[in-house]
Amino acid sequence: MKRIFSILLLSSLGLGVNAQNIVWNVDPTHTSVKFSVTHLMVSEVEGNFKTYSGKVESPSTDFNNGTVEFSIDVNSINTESTDRDKHLMGDEFFNAAKYPKITFKSTSFKKVAGNKYELIGDLTIRNITKKVTFDVKNNGLMKDPWGNMKAGFKATSKINRKDYDLKWSMVTEAGGMVVSDEVDITVNIELSQAK
Repeated sequence: MKRIFSILLLSSLGLGVNAQNIVWNVDPTHTSVKFSVTHLMVSEVEGNFKTYSGKVESPSTDFNNGTVEFSIDVNSINTESTDRDKHLMGDEFFNAAKYPKITFKSTSFKKVAGNKYELIGDLTIRNITKKVTFDVKNNGLMKDPWGNMKAGFKATSKINRKDYDLKWSMVTEAGGMVVSDEVDITVNIELSQAK
């Protein structure tokens, strides 16, 4: 009787064996963090970050109700132009010297239907935090040749850079913006299950 009572008590407190989350770490060699903006209203300019880290904790392998944490090193920005990268790291944009990290911490990660998920969380840039929503595609699970369990996702979102005080702006003679305020974000993530 005491044993049954103990099991019921542990279950009610969420301390049962099944309550332990599965931990997944971002595999940086198979992950990409990209962004793009409209330039002169006629083309897309793309960039990426080279250095980042993150982890996901999930109650099951379908990742529903999991939590996500991600951190990006702003100084690793790359747009294939040294001058542009220096400008982006300056105070008119990221001010990497004062704010060297971009962080994201989820508040909700829910399955919508099939392999489609919605990820909501707090994105912090230049010490300004705003809630953002990512549309996420779960690409499934697979063991690599060395027996490591892997999971893959593609997450996309849009933000307004002015919300984060990325304030540089210039207008063309025709009245259009040199660089759009809206930024498209695409993150392709491969996770490795922690051992």
